[in-house]
Amino acid sequence: MDELKDPIRFKPLGPDVFGRTHPQELLAAIAEDGEPLLDLVNQHVVSIQAFRSKTLLQLFRLAAKYESNPDRYCRHNTPLTGKILINAFYEPSTRTRLSFDSAWHRLGGDSINITDRSTTGIAKGESLEDVAHMFNNYGDCVVLRDGNPHAVYAMSSTLRIPIINAGNGIDEHPTQAMADLYTIFKWRPSLAKPSVPASDRIRIGIIGLPSRMRTVRSLLRILAKFPEAVEEVVVIHAADLDSSTSVFDPDQLEELVTAGLNVRVSTDLHREIPELDVIYINAISWVGDTYEVHGKGFRLTRDMPYKPEAIVLHPLARGPELCTSLDDTAHNWYFSQARGAVFLRMALLTCMVNRAERVMDVV
Repeated sequence: MDELKDPIRFKPLGPDVFGRTHPQELLAAIAEDGEPLLDLVNQHVVSIQAFRSKTLLQLFRLAAKYESNPDRYCRHNTPLTGKILINAFYEPSTRTRLSFDSAWHRLGGDSINITDRSTTGIAKGESLEDVAHMFNNYGDCVVLRDGNPHAVYAMSSTLRIPIINAGNGIDEHPTQAMADLYTIFKWRPSLAKPSVPASDRIRIGIIGLPSRMRTVRSLLRILAKFPEAVEEVVVIHAADLDSSTSVFDPDQLEELVTAGLNVRVSTDLHREIPELDVIYINAISWVGDTYEVHGKGFRLTRDMPYKPEAIVLHPLARGPELCTSLDDTAHNWYFSQARGAVFLRMALLTCMVNRAERVMDVV
């Protein structure tokens, strides 16, 4: 009977950190229009650049519908029953791989997971193009993460089933950017409306290097689809960059400015924080099968002078740059960000793999 008093085994559940992030208001803010979702049917997802803003908004609306009523849409509506997802992750991952797996299973499908390149024919010298030929026979969709930025392009050249880029080296991570913006729109649904009042436009601080971090690169590209929602983007980086590291790739900043984003660069995190509505921090840049850490002097803690309603986002996994003291504050939206990614990926997978008429039924 003493075991019944074990404080570890019978520790009460923690508070619901997602209670304030429910998406009903976003669902109401976006007018229903299923037509843009047809862009996604049987299409590859390699870069965020290929997406229309209308398609992204309807994708967010469908994700909000799934998240608003998961019992209805995850248990009784299983459009991917009989479909197989191939999760090919040749680089470490927890959240992205498991969230795709979770999304697929919630929609009724089955999955095959590859987590070690050395267990595949690639280790024997098999080409990615030939691997893709095999995948055509084994599944209905591929999710690929590879440290080689060219791998997803090589595989897509011979695939007859859709492929989703889940991170290709330091190039892009498009579904992470979708999850990031979905979270921001849930926090302030007025940003998703056709016309955003100047008083609602936000100032976003991005702590990281656009030239070296795929999450930051893709986030900037998706924000460029909605410049009317953003007053300013402040890219914050360490002041002691070595001479071989640039903040932006050639033409990267020009691309963003041309799209209508107001972008500024800073090295003073503490000076910027009081003016920021959204703070997005990342420290890891994947290069091949290893990673580099940038901005080791930057650390977000509970006692910083945030705006009262400011939110903090992080693509996770967390390092010392994001203090756990923020976890039980209203600024913590990074857990909601990870949760929402499942529903966002459910919406995307439904549209890509299911028949067009079924997509319209779900909408």
